[in-house]
Amino acid sequence: MDKPPIKRLKQNDDHPAETLQSIAKKEGLSIESLEFAKFMDQNDPLGKLRQDFNYPKMKELHGVDLNLVNPEQECVYFCGNSLGLCPKKAHDYVNVEMDKWAKQGVQGHTKGDLPWAFCDEKLDSDMAKLVGGQPGEVAIMNGLTVNLHLLLISFYRPTPTRHKILCESKAFPSDYYAFASQMRLHGYDPESSMIFVEPRKGEYTLRTEDILDKIEAEGESIAVVCFSGVQYYTGQFFDIPTITKAGHEKGCYVGWDLAHAAGNVELHLHDWEVDFACWCSYKYMNSSAGGLASIFIHEKHKNTDLPKLEGWWGHKYSTRFQMNNEHDPIPGAYHYRISNTPGLLCAPLKASLEIFNKTSMPEIKAKSKLLTAYLEMRIKNKYPRIPNHIADGTSTDWKHVPCRYSYKQIHLCFINQTEEDQLSFFNQHHPCCDERKPSVIRISPAPLYCSFEDVHRFMIYLDEALQAVANNLGR
Repeated sequence: MDKPPIKRLKQNDDHPAETLQSIAKKEGLSIESLEFAKFMDQNDPLGKLRQDFNYPKMKELHGVDLNLVNPEQECVYFCGNSLGLCPKKAHDYVNVEMDKWAKQGVQGHTKGDLPWAFCDEKLDSDMAKLVGGQPGEVAIMNGLTVNLHLLLISFYRPTPTRHKILCESKAFPSDYYAFASQMRLHGYDPESSMIFVEPRKGEYTLRTEDILDKIEAEGESIAVVCFSGVQYYTGQFFDIPTITKAGHEKGCYVGWDLAHAAGNVELHLHDWEVDFACWCSYKYMNSSAGGLASIFIHEKHKNTDLPKLEGWWGHKYSTRFQMNNEHDPIPGAYHYRISNTPGLLCAPLKASLEIFNKTSMPEIKAKSKLLTAYLEMRIKNKYPRIPNHIADGTSTDWKHVPCRYSYKQIHLCFINQTEEDQLSFFNQHHPCCDERKPSVIRISPAPLYCSFEDVHRFMIYLDEALQAVANNLGR
């Protein structure tokens, strides 16, 4: 093969299933074979990044039946949409900060590679690069929902004629709670001020035209349009620039929750003129559980008088210690910082961002498309009639939206079993996935550290689990 298959996909943007079939045909391999998976891994330009992560072994995970697996083998980890794996350097970097604290005390605020007084500022340019932000538009701080509240204080300023928030019908609960509580703070009832866009009957994802129609019909009463960049339940990658433009044309502010998008799909927040966005870093950015979140504020709002909550850390450093209680704000996203950033939480984020700096979002997207298409093909080839054990809950329109599903979760719906039984059979073989009630298991191979052989092994475990379910039902 003249070029590695993943790089070739990036250059000509083939349909990923066609690319996989073409590679298999040329190499004389069956797509279902272990040899094909190994060939793809050998030609994966991102494959070497797997060694930068700590990969759990089967024997280290709870609930695994070690009689069914090789205890020394690395697990199949398809749960990066919930918590990314630990970068190997995270241990070292955290220890550096602990040693600095032990040996230097308060001097650690201004010394070392991550001086605690500026630790977030040492990382935010790399963070901005991943979301398409310009200098001054991104700040690393707090947790996602805290940041969403801080942003809504600025951008949700309801009036009697414009007091509604538009979002998807299955918004993440924390987003819904933030929207609803902000409405109540302003004296509005979520029952009348929250507008949802629903999928059409028989469909799982939202159509962009339906979102645009809702904005056109009700836009003059909408204060804020706020969707997920990638929907946590369906894996849908929304058309951020088109929806943002439509909202602006009706006089709405437009913001995005990028929890499942940042570090996962290509983003160009500045160029798309997004007003605001927020995201966590513990999923695809692998920064540890509860790791630091970030915000984006477009530079057009840099010097505006939008209301906001203020604190000492949003004050310019040059005058911060004059202690005269005269606030001298830092323009842009830094103005939203309230308290100092935890230095220990910057350490694992630094380790992850260094891995991202070894590649690019176009390369990540290219592998993600192939890896996801491979998973989807294997499932559909094995279960062509989608029997009542399993259903594919996400549609992938690769041809018409070739870049929209570079991330995707395959949803497996086990039917006629209790939830406990569903996961019990699956977890004994332990591919690491997560559950969303009532009966969905999300499968999300992260391209930085997941392999094609992982997918091949997953299919073996899946088949064994489904057979165990069938046997338990007496089929």
